[in-house]
Amino acid sequence: MGAEQLSVQRRAVSLPTSYSSPSPLRRLMLASMARLRYPGSEAAQLLLAPQELRTADPSFATEIYNGHFGLAGTHAMLGSQSPFDIRPPSNAWAKALYGFDWLRHLRAAESELAHEQAKALFGDWVRLSRSATTNVAWRPDVVGRRVISWLANSVVVLDTQDARSYQTFLRTLTAELRYLSASYSNAPDGVPRLVAIMALVYAGLCIADQQAVVKRYVRPLSRELDRQILPDGGHISRNPMALVELLLDLLPLRQCFVARDRAAPEALTRAIDRAITCLRFFRNRVGELARFNGTGATPTDALASVFAYDDLEGTPLINAPHSAYGRLEREQTRIVCDLGAAPALSLSSDACAGCLSFEMDSGSIPVIVNCGSPSADHPEWREFARSTAAHSTLTLDDLSSAEFIGYGNAVSLEAEAELSGPANAKGEVIDTGDAVEMHGAHDGYRQHFGLRHSRSMVLAPTGLLVSGKDVLSPVKGDIGTDPAPVYAIRFHLHPDIRAGLEDAEGSVKLFLPNGEIWRLSSNAQMLDIAESIYFGDERGPRQSRQIVLTGETRSQGDTRIVWTLERIGEGPEEAVSTDRKPRTR
Repeated sequence: MGAEQLSVQRRAVSLPTSYSSPSPLRRLMLASMARLRYPGSEAAQLLLAPQELRTADPSFATEIYNGHFGLAGTHAMLGSQSPFDIRPPSNAWAKALYGFDWLRHLRAAESELAHEQAKALFGDWVRLSRSATTNVAWRPDVVGRRVISWLANSVVVLDTQDARSYQTFLRTLTAELRYLSASYSNAPDGVPRLVAIMALVYAGLCIADQQAVVKRYVRPLSRELDRQILPDGGHISRNPMALVELLLDLLPLRQCFVARDRAAPEALTRAIDRAITCLRFFRNRVGELARFNGTGATPTDALASVFAYDDLEGTPLINAPHSAYGRLEREQTRIVCDLGAAPALSLSSDACAGCLSFEMDSGSIPVIVNCGSPSADHPEWREFARSTAAHSTLTLDDLSSAEFIGYGNAVSLEAEAELSGPANAKGEVIDTGDAVEMHGAHDGYRQHFGLRHSRSMVLAPTGLLVSGKDVLSPVKGDIGTDPAPVYAIRFHLHPDIRAGLEDAEGSVKLFLPNGEIWRLSSNAQMLDIAESIYFGDERGPRQSRQIVLTGETRSQGDTRIVWTLERIGEGPEEAVSTDRKPRTR
């Protein structure tokens, strides 16, 4: 264990290339410019501490006392050193360190020792910040998170009995805000940019005599909220988890306006209402979010904190057309489908090639899932998790339906690669009054194979039958490949689902923990049950299974693969085969 900890401490860091942080000289220039641009005066008094909605772990204080510093799933041994003195073991660890979000753990410890640790670590940052050369520390979103964390947890950093210490905190806070005012517009698009702007508005509300700051930055905040929170409530990154992260900051920000007896901007209130409504769309009956485009394990405590502010409690959306998702629901069966292409390149580093994939629940039991995104401590799985093969949809020759920039849509790709496509992705959900239908299509395989993939699903009024069809159609004017590609249609199963192939029918039985039995049948040439992996559990990756339908595409005309998922009863798990079942068509 000791050698492993040592290797973590000495591991080299690969810094991201998508954001180039300023050099110390450049930061000095920005600070000088900010003195002219920042509308606020030198901070003289704190009036508010925003509410902290993220849960805390008081044992963190004991770990620090024992020389351990665990952040973002990575553990580092400090010995007698400050965490700001060591080489960060990972980018995620460094981002968490410099964002100071861990202050909430020390606050939760409610001990004099924890408070002293917080003050000492803040002092370390003040001492070392001017010489800090790591890019991560000076990313505008990290500075924004640092400011919000200081404000929310100021009670463990401030020493009101020591005037000099108090002034040092306020002077350091002002310097960070000046830097942020000059750099926030350069923050990476999406959630990072909103965090940077929110920090400035937070400061304007929490520090005395900073009305000019609120007036200056509430407009860009409103514009960014209107742009990033789509009309259906989804986030422009298409990542459901982004909504949770934003709401954990937007909700306390709205409270700060109330505490200062100011009306919250309409754009802020509207964004919160839209985002919570959209979260209902993605949430299943056990409180988990559907695993699409960067969402993995759901932090159920965070989601519960957000929904505690749900004043509307309305019916979930059926369609989220701006976010390009659809939902089919009848009785106890619920299906959520990805009907869209990747977001803009600047927002796509977490996006996945999962167009036309779906997840299905029966009551409170997840049945068909996507693999989801791994946590920060399992970066070795990120490449796979972003591929089409990690989703419950169709692939051709195991290629992804979207292109990872610089890597084609091959299996091997850079974990942080930007994602583009698939082309002409479209889809809709139609509620006929009885059944509910989904129809979608994309051209992600046109360039390589001259084929278009379309998928349709019909959920029966009883919710007991899902009828699906995948069609591969030659695109007019394109030349097919020789030999024809092999299709694979994957249905990733939740780890709690047991499956076996039936000898007589050549279909698959699914056994749910509540005793339900479902059957998947298809006209595919071959059915197989293979290994899979599931990243939707907060405890870490879990082994799971997947049903795979495979076969060769037709050299001429359409290739049609029909399949059904039907609930056939309840009862004990039966003895079934797991051998591959070839079929001739």
